[in-house]
Amino acid sequence: MTSRVYRLHSTLELPLEDTYDFFEDADLPPEIADVEITRRNNTLIISAVAEDESISKYTPTAQLKASVTENRVYEELPEDEEPPGFNGMNGGGGGPQWGQLEEEEKPDSELVEYACFKGDRETVLQNTALQYPMFQVLCDVARNAEKGTLTAIAAVDDDLEAVRIVDGEDKPAQINVVEEPREDEDEDTVNWRDNEFIS
Repeated sequence: MTSRVYRLHSTLELPLEDTYDFFEDADLPPEIADVEITRRNNTLIISAVAEDESISKYTPTAQLKASVTENRVYEELPEDEEPPGFNGMNGGGGGPQWGQLEEEEKPDSELVEYACFKGDRETVLQNTALQYPMFQVLCDVARNAEKGTLTAIAAVDDDLEAVRIVDGEDKPAQINVVEEPREDEDEDTVNWRDNEFIS
């Protein structure tokens, strides 16, 4: 049976430099010989290269897709350092000192590019060939991300597995079966979008 991935949702963010570093030393599943990383403007595409030579080079293999954005990162002050504008000589009167107006120093900052693996399955994990092995790679990416969540349901050898990784840590997850609302239930409900009493 071919393992498949369903209900994938990702909000992962990693510094772009860390993303490249991760794939330099990534421990890839045996089905994947290598990955090719391509950047097109603000999109990062990470494509699987098949170990199995019987997979035609014209068959699109699974790929991870991330948008590249810039975030301003501020240098954190040590806990024992006073915040900008704090005057320890001021005693306890909390008002402004009009004779001593000085521009507050802003903490040092820099623009950092981030790879954002955000969206549902077709947005983040594309193509069917090598889909599950590439999903395993995405799980490893999630374990290296300080920020973001990855949730998914995978079918592996006739069993369903729930995956939930939050801020780099595996979390307990379970699969709930819920009944979809039936079409005939809508007949007795109020249509709030088309109601003459609501303007």
